[in-house]
Amino acid sequence: MSGGERRVVVTGLGAVTSIGTGVEAFWRALLEGRSGISPIARFETRGAETHVGGEIQDFDPHVALPPSRVDRYGRASQLAVAAGRLALADAGLPSRLTEPGLSVFVGTTMGECQEQERIVEGRLQGDGETLAAAWRKVADHVLAINLAREVARDARTRVFPTACAAGNYAIGYGYDEIRAGRASIVIAGGCDAFSRMAFAGFSRMLSLSPDRCRPFDRDRRGILIGEGAGLLVLESWDHARARGATPYAEMLGYGLSCDAHHMTIPHPDGITAVMRRALASAGVEPDAVGLVSAHGTGTRMNDKTESEAIHRVFGERGRTVPVSSIKSMLGHTMGAASALEAVACVMAVRHDRIPPTINFDTPDPECPIDCVPNVMREAHVGVALNNSFAFGGNNAATVFAAWDDRAG
Repeated sequence: MSGGERRVVVTGLGAVTSIGTGVEAFWRALLEGRSGISPIARFETRGAETHVGGEIQDFDPHVALPPSRVDRYGRASQLAVAAGRLALADAGLPSRLTEPGLSVFVGTTMGECQEQERIVEGRLQGDGETLAAAWRKVADHVLAINLAREVARDARTRVFPTACAAGNYAIGYGYDEIRAGRASIVIAGGCDAFSRMAFAGFSRMLSLSPDRCRPFDRDRRGILIGEGAGLLVLESWDHARARGATPYAEMLGYGLSCDAHHMTIPHPDGITAVMRRALASAGVEPDAVGLVSAHGTGTRMNDKTESEAIHRVFGERGRTVPVSSIKSMLGHTMGAASALEAVACVMAVRHDRIPPTINFDTPDPECPIDCVPNVMREAHVGVALNNSFAFGGNNAATVFAAWDDRAG
């Protein structure tokens, strides 16, 4: 990418997770291989095979919102606002932006799912007051609107409900907005709150592990449900340079694909295509990639299929390119997953450290990759490819590189 006017840089990171809040705490916990999985406290799990998940136990919405507005928002919006404020502060920007040219893009799987649950409870109990309050909070589009309301005087907003790839979709759209000159600053990422609906749905599909999430392990048994929010501040390099900001990293491009093969089972053609498109968009050869941030859910088919696609894309390097799944620590945070993984990618290219895939005990011949088992690794990363695959074959991958201002 020649010329500095449309380079897209990452200047701020915000993370609210079960292993830490704020980018430094989150990053430190990732490198330590800390697990955020604990007994589920939000609802009763008696009768289920799984009783643990990645709930955020210490989240206080009052840290990000005044008391008068806390009850106005559902938990997903509260998580998004908290992560957004952290990202702006990390970027050295004011907590409320007043300049024009701002966009806010948020990805989600479940939206304000806890409010949806309250609607059902209100109807069953005939509680009209609960119903009315929940209806005002429940529409998916309010996630971006609520975040924009708290951090900006005026902003374009959009929500991407593309399930487990939604965070990457939002980040990719933000990249396009800056490259096209339609925005100078974008806050983009994803959020989802822990919900009974997600837990019950994946449980009925027999997709939940009874204890740990073990991506790429021979004895993996499924995902664990998590929650969180991850948001990135993207800027044009001209805008960042004019205000004296030092970027974390550069976003080089992204790719999308939809294989439409099966509602829940990914197809290697679709995953291969999205990885190749992302690298082509970024102008990067596979040999330059130092980290693949895996979708890595811990299900039998997803991990096997992703491993096959990695070998298709990287050829002989398929066995040696580092592949890390932070879902092993967080569980599956749904719409927040690829956004939090993007945060991890940005930190990896900045610090040349790769988070581990924890809970790895036994190699699987069907997943012949280097999953950075159990212990973080110091290695030159340079370029990170961030994979995400969603129900219905909606796939998205983003590409981040270590920052080098010599070209611009």
